[in-house]
Amino acid sequence: MSRSEAIGVAVVGAGGWGKNHVRNYAALPEADLRYICDREETIRTTMAATYPSVSVVADVDAVLSDASVSAVVVATHAPSHFKVAEAALIAGRDVFVEKPLCLSGAQAKSLCSLAEQNGRILMVGHLLLYHPAVERLKALIQNGELGDVLYIYAQRVNLGVVRQDENAWWSLAPHDISVANYLLGASPDAVSATGSCYLQPERGVEDVVFATMHYPGRRMAHIHVSWLDPHKIRKLTVVGDRKMAVFDDTSADQKLAVFDKGVEPPATLSYEEGVRIRTGDIRIPALKMAEPLRRECVAFLDAVRTRKAPVSDGQSGLDVVRALEGGAASLAQGGARIEIGGGR
Repeated sequence: MSRSEAIGVAVVGAGGWGKNHVRNYAALPEADLRYICDREETIRTTMAATYPSVSVVADVDAVLSDASVSAVVVATHAPSHFKVAEAALIAGRDVFVEKPLCLSGAQAKSLCSLAEQNGRILMVGHLLLYHPAVERLKALIQNGELGDVLYIYAQRVNLGVVRQDENAWWSLAPHDISVANYLLGASPDAVSATGSCYLQPERGVEDVVFATMHYPGRRMAHIHVSWLDPHKIRKLTVVGDRKMAVFDDTSADQKLAVFDKGVEPPATLSYEEGVRIRTGDIRIPALKMAEPLRRECVAFLDAVRTRKAPVSDGQSGLDVVRALEGGAASLAQGGARIEIGGGR
C-alpha cells in the first residue's frame, strides 16, 4: 500500500501502553503515523529520537487541526479518555480509545451518541477480543460444540503493579468483562462485588475484588481480580452443558483446551441414580498465534476504511463501563446486587 493510500493516524498518549500503539502503527503499511502526542517532555524526547519522521507534539489541538489525520488513538490516562475522545469525535475523526472507554456510563453513552451523530467509528481497546484463542472459543460456542453456556469464571491475579489512582476492579476487570460479554453475546443485567483494601487502606483502593455478573437466561460470570496473590494467573473457564473450555493466557503452548466433560441425567431419574458424569478426551486446538495488539490495530484501520463497526465498538465499551460502574457501586455497598440498566 502506498503512503498516499495509508490512513493518517495520530497516537495521543505515548507513555505506558501507548508506546505499544506507536510501535504497531509505525510498522503497519496500512497506517501513516503522522503524530505522537504526549504532555510529558521526557516521553516526547524519547519518541522524537525513536521515530524521527513523525511529528511529536504536546497539544492535541495540533493533531486535530491537521486534516491529514483521519484516525486518532487515545491511550492517555483513563480520567482523560472522555475529554480527548469527545474532542476528536467533534473534530470529525474516527477514534480508538483504550480501555476503559471512560469512567462513567453517562460519559460512555455520550461518546457513543456523538460517534453515531457524526458518522464516526468509535472503537474500544478490549484487547482480548482480538486474541486468537478467544476468537476460537467464540467459534466453539457459536457452532454448538460446548452446548448451552451455563457460566463463566475468570481469574486475573498477580503479585504485581499496585496502582494508587484506580482499584483492581477498574484496572483489571475490563478484560474479563469484555470477554464474558463477547462470549455470551449479551451484557449483564446485574452485578454484585466484594473486595478489600489491604495494601492501601488509607486510600480506599481495593487490591482484591470478587464479582458476580448475572446475564439473561440465568447465566453467570464470576471474576476474581487481585494485585495481592502468590500466583500469576490469566485464566478464563467456560462451562457448557455439553463440553467445557479453558483459555489460559499464561500458557506457552496450550492457550486453549476443550474438555469433553459434562453431566447427563438418566432418562428415568431416581434417587439412587442421581446424575451421570461424562468424562471424555481433552483437546488442544491448533491456533495460529499473532500479537493481539497488532490484530486490534489492523481491525481499527479496517473499520476506518470499510465504515463497518468493529467487534469492540462503542456499544461494547459502554456495556463494560456500565458493569464496572455497577460493580463499584456494589463494592461501596458491601456487595449489594446492583441492577444495570440499558444493557443488551
